[in-house]
Amino acid sequence: MGKDKVTLKIPRPLYERIKTVIEGGGFSSVNEFVVYVLRDLISAKDIEKRELSSEEIEAIRLRLKNLGYL
Repeated sequence: MGKDKVTLKIPRPLYERIKTVIEGGGFSSVNEFVVYVLRDLISAKDIEKRELSSEEIEAIRLRLKNLGYL
């Protein structure tokens, strides 16, 4: 394993369950699936923490007005 990766231990029953869930789902391994899920969770948290600038808020208001919501 390269220096840019670490080993993460999970319970075997969880591993086996994930393995079953991803069958035919486009993931080549449990590891690939777990990395995908963790990246998705982290990016969702980053988005939740991010505050919109006044320019972004104004752009959203303008879009909503143009769509007839405001």
